[in-house]
Amino acid sequence: MAQPGASSFDADPESFISSLNPSSYYVNGIGRHNACGPGFPGLKKRTHNLGNRSWILIDTKGNLEVVELDKSTVMRRCSLPSRDLRLLDPLFIYPSSILGREKAIVVSLEQIRCIITADEVILKNSVEESVQQYKYELCKRLEVSKDNYDDLPFEFRALEVALEHTCMSLDAQVKDLELDIYPVLDELASSISTLNLERVRRFKGSLSALTQRVQKVCDEIEHLMNDDGDMAEMYLTEKKERRDILTDSDICNPINISEDVNFGSKSAPVSPVGSSSGVHRLQRAFSTMSTTKHGSFLSSSSAAENIDQLEMLLEAYFVGIDNTLNKLLSLKEYIDDTEDLINIKLGNVQNQLIKFELLLTAATFVTTMFAVVTAVFGMNFKDTVFDEPSTFNWVLIISGVFCVVLYGLFLIYFRHKKVIP
Repeated sequence: MAQPGASSFDADPESFISSLNPSSYYVNGIGRHNACGPGFPGLKKRTHNLGNRSWILIDTKGNLEVVELDKSTVMRRCSLPSRDLRLLDPLFIYPSSILGREKAIVVSLEQIRCIITADEVILKNSVEESVQQYKYELCKRLEVSKDNYDDLPFEFRALEVALEHTCMSLDAQVKDLELDIYPVLDELASSISTLNLERVRRFKGSLSALTQRVQKVCDEIEHLMNDDGDMAEMYLTEKKERRDILTDSDICNPINISEDVNFGSKSAPVSPVGSSSGVHRLQRAFSTMSTTKHGSFLSSSSAAENIDQLEMLLEAYFVGIDNTLNKLLSLKEYIDDTEDLINIKLGNVQNQLIKFELLLTAATFVTTMFAVVTAVFGMNFKDTVFDEPSTFNWVLIISGVFCVVLYGLFLIYFRHKKVIP
């Protein structure tokens, strides 16, 4: 118990220190609840969102690692512009595309969205089945190919797994659609009903959407095959080796130049300012020459690049995705043929109804004429016909025969005009 006259520090040191340093009062969590004020109980403290997302890193040996990287780190790591990373955003739906860059390949094929470099694959961490299948399949192939000779570089093996998974996934969806739509079309052809028409309409919408997706993948692969420059840009391993060789050679050359500059300064004494500016000018000139040498070497190497390896890889999957596209086009033609058959049947039924209506109208006309005769003789007037009952019977017989003959004439006219068979 505190003694009378003792200071507040002796009674409660922690509260005394908190009163001297208000910021620690909130840091320690004591007054965090009331920091926002009593009028805003649900207000949360603003935090700086750096945009960190979960990524899966797969190296050349098949080792897998899950890391948290923000957008700027990924851009610096792969030397990519910001617009390329939009293709990897799962919140946006972009058509399938494969982009070759200086140090990476940006792949956006259906649910497979990743960045392939010469050393690793940066894959969006997701619980989707397609992403998990791609991850396990790539790791398995990389682990199996450790001891086996494989002439494909790492970036092409990773690209091959993405293409294979996309083509197989789209082909499986087409087969499922075929299994669902063919029985419905056969049933619709035999029995036209509103329920079957509605089912075919839904399947036709799914077919149109799937055809657009397959067509985009097919066009993207064909575009790469037709552009040698884009294919040469995807040889990341060879470009990395060339950069390493040029970097090693450039490290040695500036030393020789600096020695020549120092040797020249001994034989011809100049002012320190002048010598320093001369060295800077030589270094800038060497930097320009080095950059020119880099560009000319890389461009000449890229021009002479043997792209047959990548072209054969793309061609194999182009044949597969083109076959899938042909299945969809055949299915669309089958739907169109079924619609034509339905239209023919409906037109035939409509023609039968028109013929029946025409015959019924002619019969109604003839019957009306007979009814007019009976109505006339049913009026209240005096005539010699009513004196003999048999005479009125002859009137009815003659009127009936006339109506039958008239109806026969209608039928002969309709057949002559080929209105009825």
